[in-house]
Amino acid sequence: MVTAERLAQHWAHAIAWTSFVSMTTAELAADLAGPAGRLLDALTADHTDARPAYEVGAGLVAAHFTQPASLDRTLVVLDEQLGAYAESIGKGSRLGLLQGALAGGYAQALRERTLREQEDIYAAVLAARIEAEEARTASEARFQAVFAEAAIGIGIAALDGRLLEVNRALCAMFGYTRDQFLALPAGAFLPPGGLRDRDHYRTERPYRRADGGRIWTDLVVSLIRGRDGTPLYVVAMVQDVTERRSLQQQLHHQAMHDPLTDLPNRTLFFERLSGALGAGGVQVREPGDEDGPRRASVAAPGARVGVCYLDLDGFKAINDTLGHDAGDELLRTVAGRLAARLTPSGHLVARMGGDEFVVLVEQVKETTDLVRVAELALDAVRAPVRLGGHVLNVSASVGVVDRPVDGADAAELMKAADTTLYWAKADGRDRWATFDADRHASDVSRYRLSGQLPEALARREFFVEYQPLVRLDDAVVIGTEALVRWRHPDLGVLGPNRFIELAEETGAIAPLGQWVLAEACRQGRAWREAHPHQALLMSVNIAVRQVREAGFVDAVREVLAETGLEPEALQLEVTESSVMGSTGQPLRTLHALAELGVRIAIDDFGTGYSNLAYLRDLPVHSLKLAGRFMAGLHAPGGPDQTDQEILSALIRLAHKLKLTVTAEGVETAAQAAALRELGCDTAQGWHYGRAVPPEAVVLQRRE
Repeated sequence: MVTAERLAQHWAHAIAWTSFVSMTTAELAADLAGPAGRLLDALTADHTDARPAYEVGAGLVAAHFTQPASLDRTLVVLDEQLGAYAESIGKGSRLGLLQGALAGGYAQALRERTLREQEDIYAAVLAARIEAEEARTASEARFQAVFAEAAIGIGIAALDGRLLEVNRALCAMFGYTRDQFLALPAGAFLPPGGLRDRDHYRTERPYRRADGGRIWTDLVVSLIRGRDGTPLYVVAMVQDVTERRSLQQQLHHQAMHDPLTDLPNRTLFFERLSGALGAGGVQVREPGDEDGPRRASVAAPGARVGVCYLDLDGFKAINDTLGHDAGDELLRTVAGRLAARLTPSGHLVARMGGDEFVVLVEQVKETTDLVRVAELALDAVRAPVRLGGHVLNVSASVGVVDRPVDGADAAELMKAADTTLYWAKADGRDRWATFDADRHASDVSRYRLSGQLPEALARREFFVEYQPLVRLDDAVVIGTEALVRWRHPDLGVLGPNRFIELAEETGAIAPLGQWVLAEACRQGRAWREAHPHQALLMSVNIAVRQVREAGFVDAVREVLAETGLEPEALQLEVTESSVMGSTGQPLRTLHALAELGVRIAIDDFGTGYSNLAYLRDLPVHSLKLAGRFMAGLHAPGGPDQTDQEILSALIRLAHKLKLTVTAEGVETAAQAAALRELGCDTAQGWHYGRAVPPEAVVLQRRE
């Protein structure tokens, strides 16, 4: 862990030589222990407060460490000594903030110190001029001492701007001799249009040195008046602030750019996006300031702004297999390609974090313009990437959204972009998706339903209906299938297709499935007692997640014990996807259920893997053929031969494996007759009865 004493020692060694301060390194380290402690406290505090760092920066100037190297070495020491520690405690961004605050406090204190010096110089110049009129000889020496030996540049000019005199510091700053300076065009240090009615003028202004180099100066121009108020001449005081301005620009660039790719970061992106929305979609960058804000021009009528939100496909797998260094190199490569392809067209390419990038497109006329940008981005990413002997075929998914500038909100726009990116991922790799309001509304509805599921179960909004299972050869009802419904207070009765998948995604399927199982088993027991000679079967659907839970068999055993339903009277229906290729817990669950005496049926067989070889090794008792095959048995112009042959083959093979076969979705007598001819064992569907409440179920012969 970094201590204040250790930080102070490294700090003292770093800056001891940068300024003329009569202290030993040990003495300096002792003086810096307090500021070092304040910086450490500010870094590790619960809440961010940059004021201590600002005051530490100002304290350096007060201690006479006024050379640029003092600040530069201080920032380097903080980065070297605290960088890794700050990252380890999750305060990396705060360290950057504290460094910026320290630099700001230093710059402000140095500026104020310079101002004080300038005021002293100005007072001395004025006093010298007044005294010169009264005692020219006595004041001349004093004026020359102040003028000639001052650390900042001073120039004296006539009212028309012609330079009359310059000091050595000004000559050294610009690289001119005195005679060369005095020969320069008039007005070099005057503001545009002259001073006019102003006695003072201050600005930061760039100049060219004699060698062609560019310097930035802090320029203060003052009009000197006589006793009667008559303007006499102009004094310009000039300080070289090139290094300070460069440091400020460097810190600003670091704050606004991603350190890995050097692309604009999310902060700069949102600044530009908000600016584009506020400016009517048309912005103009200030000359010479690529990272700074843009000024708005006239808003274009009907202007639109768009974003392409891009995420690499399979990036996590690359990181996991090739390592994070390879992942970083891939991100740098992709960033370079995107910038090279899209930046020349005026689009802003930024990295949002991780493997996510975003392209800001201003002045969009129609969505197809944005789609073309998305395709250019995908094309740039697709080219193979060589990483440490590996050739990677990279792809990405892109969410495409545009909005009218008038009334648009940056946060809402990015939320929509994130949604469309998710759609592109869901639809497959290497593609884009545009925003669809209807699809979004459907997603929102699904999200709301998923949040209401737990409370709906507690409020007993779910209920179970039952559909008869009929033996085909004699039309006798041999059981029922339990089908859960949701009586939603706003949407009415919802079928399982509206909420079962949501329940599986959210984990609500476990309590819901357990409740349905208990309700069905209680009803099954009641019917078996009322019809003791029918040996009625109760068939209940269970989800993949339930099969994979270690405690599911115990839960079934407990329900059977509580309701009194015999295990052989219960049939659990599972989908192909939950059992095909089963190993581990699912396989153990199925065998344990079969050993308990519970029947296992494969639901919707024929729509998934349809692999009978797997069934040979699984404890399955029955196949339920998907209802889509039934349409072919009653097609216009006669039965569809292909569907009929498929059904015939499935039934024969199932019987070879000693499995019974149930046909779902039987709606007509013709379909029932055809299935009977094919040897199908049982059937269910509207022809025999729809799913109805238990009191409406007819358990007698249906034909």
